Amino acid sequence: MELLLIRHALPQRLDAGTGPADPSLDVTGRAQAAALARWLGPQGLDGIVTSPLRRAVETAEPLAGATGLRAEVVSGLAEWDRNATRYIPLEQLRTEDPATFAALRAGRLADLGVDTDAFCARVEDAMASVVADYPGGRVAVVCHGGVINAFLSMVLRLDRLVFFPPAYTSVSRVAVSRNGERGVLSLNEVPHLNGSA
Repeated sequence: MELLLIRHALPQRLDAGTGPADPSLDVTGRAQAAALARWLGPQGLDGIVTSPLRRAVETAEPLAGATGLRAEVVSGLAEWDRNATRYIPLEQLRTEDPATFAALRAGRLADLGVDTDAFCARVEDAMASVVADYPGGRVAVVCHGGVINAFLSMVLRLDRLVFFPPAYTSVSRVAVSRNGERGVLSLNEVPHLNGSA
């Protein structure tokens, strides 16, 4: 089977609030999600699954509309920061909070209070459930940069949890054989963005 790991589109910024930050897509993000659907929809999918976070769900919606498939929410695909009280896009975090940005880029999620073993186990379990639910299928998995990095680092048996920056609505493909062997087919495909990522 083939897993198409898709990072969500650009969300709005949400500064600290009283509960978990769960931003919607901004105007650019909505355009990115629509472009993804126009490009990927005709390629043929057997399923769409999405993180429960709004930025992923809203990215999956145009793709679901283009394919006639229902996007299934998989809780285990949520990002490591699902309970954070703020959401600042990575591009802004680089200048506003360099220490947090450096920890993220180096994959030092433990520095940010994340139980990395639990996070990786949750991601692995979620991906395994998708594989089990769609044997031999081709499935779009709309999720987050941390989830994509964690899963691909496990597939590639890397020591580093975060090793590349997925672009908004980028597609990274993983093949999963009937015996469970996994291999990366591509990273960070963005032909639908025409340089607007």
